[in-house]
Amino acid sequence: MDKKWLPLTVVLGAATVAVVTASVWPDDVEKPPLSKSLCHGALSREAAELIDDGKGGEVSTEEWESRGSTTDYAVFRGCHVQRADSANDEYPRGVAKLVVADTRAAPYVKEGATLLGTGFDGWALPDQAEVTLPAGCAVRMGSTAPYITATLAVPSQDKERLARRGETPLVDADTALHNNKIVMRDVATRLAERYGCAG
Repeated sequence: MDKKWLPLTVVLGAATVAVVTASVWPDDVEKPPLSKSLCHGALSREAAELIDDGKGGEVSTEEWESRGSTTDYAVFRGCHVQRADSANDEYPRGVAKLVVADTRAAPYVKEGATLLGTGFDGWALPDQAEVTLPAGCAVRMGSTAPYITATLAVPSQDKERLARRGETPLVDADTALHNNKIVMRDVATRLAERYGCAG
């Protein structure tokens, strides 16, 4: 090829690459959908969106995992459920904490709590809830402990904490209680299905 045409060929080649790139990544393409499985697979996005402090905002989670020093504490996974803050998107506010852990303590019902309903061994209050997974889940999840429990804490519904700060809940207690029951049933169902230990 004649050397005088070489620069033009390079320019046209670069332009072609730019056009191809633009056609693959158009500006108006929709962003990929947000993950529908949160908290180590324990929570669906739909259920997570029920956990609200009354201030709205997009839901996200920050997951973590830890292992104890003995085989009796082999499962300890958790996440913080967060909501985007319109004032500062870079620092979402925490609205709840969900922890899934093995335990030797037998299931119990906290005083004043509402049961989760038929087929679920657990209870709920507006500010907290707990469910014990079906028998066999502990072994399937790698623990020698007899039980696996999932515990939810919702600080925005903690009346004593809010009273100390001179605040009141923005979500009424009945709604929070109803939502917590749905969340915990979702957690128990998803984990039992995931580990093949449904009752």
